[in-house]
Amino acid sequence: MQHKTTFRNAAVLLLALASVAAAQLSETEQLRQRRLQEQLRRSGEEIPSSVIEQKRQDAEQGDAEAQYFLGLAYSVGLGVTQDHREAIKWYLLAAQQEHAEAQYKLGSMYGQGQGVLQDDQEAIKWYRLAAEQGTAKAQLNLGVMYDKGKGVPQDYREALKWYRLAADQGTAKAQLNLGVMYDTGEGVPQDYREALKWYRLAAEQGHADAQFNLGVMYDTGEGVPQDYKEAAKWYRLAADQEYAKAQFNLGAAYAKGEGVPQDYREALKWYRLAADQGIAEAQFKLGVMYYNGISVSQDYQEALKWFRLAANQGYAGAQSSIGVMYYKGEGVLQDYGKALKWFRLAAEQGIASTQAVLAAMYYDGKGVPQDYIQAHKWLNLAASQATGKDAERY
Repeated sequence: MQHKTTFRNAAVLLLALASVAAAQLSETEQLRQRRLQEQLRRSGEEIPSSVIEQKRQDAEQGDAEAQYFLGLAYSVGLGVTQDHREAIKWYLLAAQQEHAEAQYKLGSMYGQGQGVLQDDQEAIKWYRLAAEQGTAKAQLNLGVMYDKGKGVPQDYREALKWYRLAADQGTAKAQLNLGVMYDTGEGVPQDYREALKWYRLAAEQGHADAQFNLGVMYDTGEGVPQDYKEAAKWYRLAADQEYAKAQFNLGAAYAKGEGVPQDYREALKWYRLAADQGIAEAQFKLGVMYYNGISVSQDYQEALKWFRLAANQGYAGAQSSIGVMYYKGEGVLQDYGKALKWFRLAAEQGIASTQAVLAAMYYDGKGVPQDYIQAHKWLNLAASQATGKDAERY
């Protein structure tokens, strides 16, 4: 038996929504906010109009909490018709009474252009007022504005200051951003150990970006002894949240048997999930598995499909592979002209083996008029390239 959502439950959801940083959200957080908003719209049917009217009367008499409540209600359509302009009106009244959450929400709406013209400087003004009262979400967003140079000159030191204040209050996104700054050396001396510390704090709160970054550090041995098993653990946690790059890296771990038992079926599974999200290298790897019949029946048509998806994103290995298929007539009619086209695209990205093939085609006049000068050019380029495997991790 299902129970209808009560006003008490709606209020809980309202508070949950208020806790989401709205101006600088990741895709995962945006999805979470949309789900909360939908729940709130449904729950709004259960809020008596008398409650809304009482809040309105209190708000009109200057009650800042009531003004803030009405701002939230109009923002998400809780017991009233959604109206961002009306939300702005009530948030502003509460914010002018130094209501920190209202100041933060007002900043978010200016940042997004909801109910008002988008205005980064006005967003910063309200974020700062809320941040100075200790509102972690506002501290985070103020840090982002300084980090990106939105509405203010870019200032990594100032970004670091606000990120740290939010991170010290346990805000996972701020912890992640601090980790990135120490990882890349932006605004601070590069320090992998410090990056690891902040990534871990965010990762332990379930932040997928941080889980992925922590996995990469264990994978590469930056700031910590290399540990493939630990890397796979963090990749899996992020991959289970549909984080595409982590899905790819987990697939690579299974393909190589690094940190997990080698298992091509598992590799195929994770490559496919990442490929379906548009990760070019995963599309290429999936193509390779179909081309060679690794854990699947050999299927040149399926291989070509995945190679094309990756090649169309500029992935050189896939471009070269399509060239091979046209050169040999595998899954397609043999066509030296088309082979040459794809080989050239890969060769222009510096793939030495493909440059050597292109040189041979010009030398032999396959798919192109014989041209010893072009053959010499591409052969010299191939010879000058450093050897080594393409990177397989993000």
